[in-house]
Amino acid sequence: MNAPAAYLVPASVDEAADALSDGEATLLAGGTDLLLQTHQGVRAFRRTLVNISRIAELKTISLSGDRFRIGALVTITELLHSKLVCQHLPILAQAADHFASDQIRNAATVGGNLCNASPAGDMLPPLLALDATVELACRKDHRLQRRNVPLDQFFLGPRRTAMAADELLTAVEIPLPPARHYGRFFKLGTRPALDISIISIALAGVLENRQLTGVRVAFGAVAPIPVRARRTEAALEGRTLDAEVISTAVETARAEATPISDIRASAWYRSEMIFNMMRRLLHEAADA
Repeated sequence: MNAPAAYLVPASVDEAADALSDGEATLLAGGTDLLLQTHQGVRAFRRTLVNISRIAELKTISLSGDRFRIGALVTITELLHSKLVCQHLPILAQAADHFASDQIRNAATVGGNLCNASPAGDMLPPLLALDATVELACRKDHRLQRRNVPLDQFFLGPRRTAMAADELLTAVEIPLPPARHYGRFFKLGTRPALDISIISIALAGVLENRQLTGVRVAFGAVAPIPVRARRTEAALEGRTLDAEVISTAVETARAEATPISDIRASAWYRSEMIFNMMRRLLHEAADA
């Protein structure tokens, strides 16, 4: 493991952007992924290690008008117990409840889970299903500049994102779900929370009279990046959740997943679990 040459602890996004401006810094938040990866040699520290854990504005959850804003440093535990999240975004609380152990939830951050960009990241499918965007900040022309990237354009590959080397992720923004919004998260692993997911599924939409509209389906651990299952969404959009529609949708979901075989499961098993668990989620929605 290499060691950084400098260590900085900014107190604001402005100071963090300054520290990142040369593109030669590594960001540290909760450290639950970064420290493990550097010890294993998967990642190397850049010249400067920038600890952003003291930036207060990155630690809040707020609802303003019709937009939620979740700061990058909000921990998984804080997400799980937030009254705002549980009331308006329960699918996020469901995912947080299946995230690692209590000890890791207390340190791991929403921003870190996003920037780690693991295909099996637990928070990523539900955030995709909620049409989330990420806010990125950097120093350009001596000014702090921010840009928003839809989450379905943020992931470029395993552990690769659209965030430049001189940027930091400051927040996740989510539109307030409409009335009768329905969301469910499912994670398959040897244990309910502690294991890396074999597959995960997020299903969301407005549910009324056994019909889903504005359907969002997202998969984790079945492709190089967490993905929206757009063909599956189309198979469900505005259709009554009867046996025929569910059968068509789950076959579409199985065909849409492109998993690999690894130490946790074979590609065949992952495809079958997408089929079976998607069917379970849709039957639950039909009976809700």
